Amino acid sequence: MKNLLNNSWWLVAILVLCGCGGEGVPSGSLPGAPSDSPPGTPAQGLSAAENWQFSTTSTQGFPSITIAGGIDQSTSPANGVVHVNGSPCFDHLKVVQLTGVLNDSNLSLTSSPIAGQVITYTGSVMKDPLTNIDKFTGTYSIHGGCADGDQGSILGGVELTTMKGSWAGDLTGAAGDVNRITVTLAQGDATPDGTFAITGSAGFEVGTCFQRAEILSGKFPSGSYMMGQTVALQIKTDNGMISFLGTADHDGLIEGNYTIASGTCDPRGTGYLSPWEY
Repeated sequence: MKNLLNNSWWLVAILVLCGCGGEGVPSGSLPGAPSDSPPGTPAQGLSAAENWQFSTTSTQGFPSITIAGGIDQSTSPANGVVHVNGSPCFDHLKVVQLTGVLNDSNLSLTSSPIAGQVITYTGSVMKDPLTNIDKFTGTYSIHGGCADGDQGSILGGVELTTMKGSWAGDLTGAAGDVNRITVTLAQGDATPDGTFAITGSAGFEVGTCFQRAEILSGKFPSGSYMMGQTVALQIKTDNGMISFLGTADHDGLIEGNYTIASGTCDPRGTGYLSPWEY
């Protein structure tokens, strides 16, 4: 067992945003929700951003959604770029830019207009005496556009420290084939779209369906990257291209699903990567 995530895998919450409908990151695009903001425009100081994920609970009947991306609190005003997932009011491929003020333990943030919608939220940051982790509690509201009138409470979010280390696990095909994989990963700085590129290496045990492997870095929504708790890995092998999409738990365990293109192995299945099995 070695190389968990740097420091504590989860710190927690200074942010949250909201919208209408669904949850999970990432999902298919929503072409019916155009953006008022240039989709590729970086926020100032984004290179110093941290990786965040958070969600909301509506008091107006809107389903909870997941927000994830890069937030930089070291600048004045604070700023960031996030993606809103699962909502018919937002296209998760479009960036949502944030600006705001952190004053002592009080935080307020406002989004740029997204299809006519402006999101604001306010709250306070408190340290949990049991875990020594910062937690954010507060409220949000949306004015204009598809989600006009939505408001409610902000759920506990998480700030993830940089992913770096080694993992091992199994890729189990739908027909029962099992391939043992090891990976060593490193997470880069935030990109202008609010995601974090992943680089590293991968290998398989002798006698499995694969002999050689290479992790391909990329840019959301393709290649290898991290956004909130979502970990996407694209692995080029001597027997096809593996696309793995998983969710990282607070203790470093990554679980998800994979598909294989242009190979002779079982084309789809489930997989996990454990920091304790390396």
